[in-house]
Amino acid sequence: MLRREFIAAMPTVAMAQPAGVKKLIVHADDAGMCHSVNLATIEAMTKGSVSSASIMMPCPWVQEFTEWAKAHPEKDLGLHLTLTSEWKYYRWRPVASVDKVKGLIDPEGYVWRDVRSTASHASPAEVETELRAQIERAKEYGIKFTHVDTHMGTLFARPDYFEVYTKLAREYGVPCMLPKANEANAADLKGYPITPEMLKQKESQGYAMLDRLVTGVPGKTPAERRESYRTFIKELKPGVTKLIIHLAKDDAEIRAVSGAWEYRWADFLFWSSEEAKELLAANNVQLFTYRQLAGA
Repeated sequence: MLRREFIAAMPTVAMAQPAGVKKLIVHADDAGMCHSVNLATIEAMTKGSVSSASIMMPCPWVQEFTEWAKAHPEKDLGLHLTLTSEWKYYRWRPVASVDKVKGLIDPEGYVWRDVRSTASHASPAEVETELRAQIERAKEYGIKFTHVDTHMGTLFARPDYFEVYTKLAREYGVPCMLPKANEANAADLKGYPITPEMLKQKESQGYAMLDRLVTGVPGKTPAERRESYRTFIKELKPGVTKLIIHLAKDDAEIRAVSGAWEYRWADFLFWSSEEAKELLAANNVQLFTYRQLAGA
């Protein structure tokens, strides 16, 4: 049975979006991961063109970000449901009690580093236990989350994980990241066992769907990624597009945590810039959110 407090909020039919309008969710993943990511995400959402973000509840710096989130309930903030811990030295454990999610734990005592290992060891029941723990922790921290999505695509790695993911989104009354089954999304879904038929079924059940999901652009340096984003904006098609970005400041912390620090810094530079705002306006692109997608 669904919890009473969420029944009224549960989206049953996604809000229809007008045809011909270019709507863009500029979505920053990994909020809460570390201090550098938090600083960059807050600045880009406050002064830049980042319209949405999602929070990693198992991470060590999550409380810093959730304090800001509580003070800014108007922001479009979701939960980046997390079942992997990919960095070499900077790791995290599950939110749920370890004895309840043993399949999620690697020999070093953290959640697995990669999607394949998680999918090979964790049962759907263990996944559901951990996801519920992350969602309930967010509620305890006072987060009014607007959506859920999946870190590293882990919840698309098995059909039974996918069913847990979509079930919990509906139960908690928020959209989950779901691309429509169309040619534009085929490349980003390649390699996952989520079929077009499964996505069409979710759409028929009233789940809010994205017309286009873009999980990354070419380039590593600020100059390379700037050009990629300029092209992306100019070529954007009508409909609701979600662009996933990853942000960080250029500091000692992120350089120690991630070998991918440069592209995070590059994403921050572009999406916090006046140039990004001007390009969006010049190309008639409207920034959009999950709250709007759900019709809230």
